[in-house]
Amino acid sequence: MYTLGYDLGSSSIKVALVEIASGKSLAVISEPKKEMNMLSVKKGWAEQDPDDWWTHLCNATKQILKETKVPPDEIKGVGISYQMHGLVLVDKHGIPLRKSIIWCDGRAVDIGRKAFDDLGHDTCAEKLLNSPANFTASKLKWVKENEPDLYKNSFKAMLPGDYIAYKLSGKINTTISGLSEGIFWDFKEEHIASWLLDYYEVNEVLIPEIVATFSDQGHITAKGALETGLAEGTPILYRAGDQPNNALSLNVFNPGEVAATGGTSGVVYAITDNLSVKESSRVNNFAHVNYSPEKMRIGKLLCVNGAGIMYRWLLNNLKITSYQEMNELAAKVPIGSEGVIILPFGNGPERMLNNKDLGAQIGNINLNIHSKPHLCRAALEGIAFSFVYGMEILRADGIKAKVIRAGNDNLFRAPIFSNTIASLINQEIEIYNTTGAIGAARACQLHNGNYAAFGKQIMDNDYIMSYTPSSDKEEYKMAYELWKNELELKLKNN
Repeated sequence: MYTLGYDLGSSSIKVALVEIASGKSLAVISEPKKEMNMLSVKKGWAEQDPDDWWTHLCNATKQILKETKVPPDEIKGVGISYQMHGLVLVDKHGIPLRKSIIWCDGRAVDIGRKAFDDLGHDTCAEKLLNSPANFTASKLKWVKENEPDLYKNSFKAMLPGDYIAYKLSGKINTTISGLSEGIFWDFKEEHIASWLLDYYEVNEVLIPEIVATFSDQGHITAKGALETGLAEGTPILYRAGDQPNNALSLNVFNPGEVAATGGTSGVVYAITDNLSVKESSRVNNFAHVNYSPEKMRIGKLLCVNGAGIMYRWLLNNLKITSYQEMNELAAKVPIGSEGVIILPFGNGPERMLNNKDLGAQIGNINLNIHSKPHLCRAALEGIAFSFVYGMEILRADGIKAKVIRAGNDNLFRAPIFSNTIASLINQEIEIYNTTGAIGAARACQLHNGNYAAFGKQIMDNDYIMSYTPSSDKEEYKMAYELWKNELELKLKNN
């Protein structure tokens, strides 16, 4: 018997088929083969057609069923992971009224900022654990202000994963974790944040019915079965945004456990059982997948926009053939890159730097001694130092890391990068080879609460290795302090 997991990203849809008994992945399929289209009508806008998501999901599902030859009736559950913070508006027939305003769209920044000031920073921090910022609720307000006729015809406002679940099951519902990522949830009252919706003059009836993250959320309809190839009646048993799901995929559920990713941007996602929001201007706080009023589990999300994109930029512009070659070049240079410092913040404003846009900066180059390998090492160290800087922010917000688990992506494959972080925070980093789609498939078993078996499957199937703190800690500390001083000088003058 098997479960199926979807991971709806902004570049592709991934689907994974997993054996229930062992947790082993049979296959992972990605569609389309090229990146999905993203429409940007104006600078800072980003939209996608929800029905394109559905088309690619159906194609990927049919393909994985064909390749694995697994009978559809042997698939006993479906899990869904999805790009966070997007907005899908549908009419009473469930038809999208416009393209989805997705996570990286910045049109509602000023709306969220004004709401934060008008409603009060303390009130938002205490109740929402965040500023309304550029999240889904603020995007909904933008539609009301700028597309009033479309808003009047709206029946429900959904997150991207809610829409996929609806297309599969015909049911429109959402989760507390999802509502918290959209900044619709009041953690103090344990209810939809009606006062925020009132301020935005948004009708609460637009918010879908709430179901538990791990629960029977609906069943594949005859139409859903026809279009995907799945069996009619297959239950949807799990749904979560991509960052909470990434943490789940790494078996991160409890206070002190931290999930890290190092893709185009970097993410540190730490679990806590308190509502501290001292760093709410730099850290986002969401209800984790196993959150409940009785068992507080908050995911603190810190993002480093300028992470893997910095490394990729060097790869392309130094005419290096592969990341492996970059890592080998970097290994020729000692800790600290003989003084070269790279601040990798060239991918737009950094929330953890209070939304300052420093741009990527390369400094302290001595033309007599520094060369390509120095730039490679300085980039790896600079990105690693950014993660450590972020961990310091989380520590100030009450996080005490006990376990750090990371996916086996480009950055964490580099020993210099992982060893630098492990040595500076004095914490072992466990590396796992998994994906969000595999995690979503495995999560179907958690509606029965069997976390021990879930964790064992991850260890048995995905664990690769651990990076332990180096004996050269003082050298790492010296290099980090030089980098940090350079960063704080730039921040002071920006």
